[in-house]
Amino acid sequence: MIAKCKKPEEIAKLERISDDAENFTAEQIDACIKDLGIKDPDTGNPLSNATPFNLMFENSIGPSGYMTGYLRPETAQGIFINFRRLIEFNNGRMPFAAAQVGMGFRNEISPRQGLLRVREFTMAEIEHFVDPLNKNHPKFVDVAHMKLPLFSAVDQEAGKRLANDEMTMGEALAQGVVQNETMGYFLCRSYLFLTECGIKSDAIRFRQHRSNEMAHYANDCWDAEVETSYGWIEVAGHSDRSAFDLTKHQEKTKVELMAARPLKNPVQVTKTHALLNKQVLGKEFKKDQTLVCKYIDDLNDD
Repeated sequence: MIAKCKKPEEIAKLERISDDAENFTAEQIDACIKDLGIKDPDTGNPLSNATPFNLMFENSIGPSGYMTGYLRPETAQGIFINFRRLIEFNNGRMPFAAAQVGMGFRNEISPRQGLLRVREFTMAEIEHFVDPLNKNHPKFVDVAHMKLPLFSAVDQEAGKRLANDEMTMGEALAQGVVQNETMGYFLCRSYLFLTECGIKSDAIRFRQHRSNEMAHYANDCWDAEVETSYGWIEVAGHSDRSAFDLTKHQEKTKVELMAARPLKNPVQVTKTHALLNKQVLGKEFKKDQTLVCKYIDDLNDD
């Protein structure tokens, strides 16, 4: 809690740190601790330097436990792995969606906040696959008039503390606050779902991830957050993951994970592919031949 004796500018500074703390690097955290003179509240001793924390839940695999594995932090990868089967089930048509419910695991520093920050939890995920060249949604017109409390990355960077609830979803799309119709449609559907669950509208906001917290696989990301006794808590995430997951699984498994778009006119493509003489390769590079093959296969045409 901020003491009443603090000056307004000091209060604003502390509030900004509170908002940004989860996105600080280790160096920024150390500088902040030093600047504010933070010490152990029980002993008064100085704090150690910040260290990176791995949210992946590590585990030992195999009869002797010599292999390292990780429990899944999300359920979505099961959907991506089955993409080929799912799109065949949908007769190759796009867009389509798949949903699943399952257990997820996170390596929390110290489980707390009731059932919110635990190491094992049940989660549900929907993956909606769209044509990357056409992210319009046929039902967007039904929600374009809705006004959602949007807490954009720009507003956060400007130090604002309240979400903008005066903008319709259609206006948000036109102004580039929300990137595409599909994202906007599902933000609205989530808002309707949360209010139908009985959550008051003034306790809901959609916070956009800023550039320094955006996941490596995401083009855009909005968290549906609900204000509770613990503060604003994320209850659902909306992320435009592009084709990152499918591309990575395809690279590793060599199984084609993509949809086809019929073209009016055929397009001729010329590619260069190296056919290696495996007999010579084995004699020259022996146990390293797999690395050589992979290196050459990954080269671009140039």
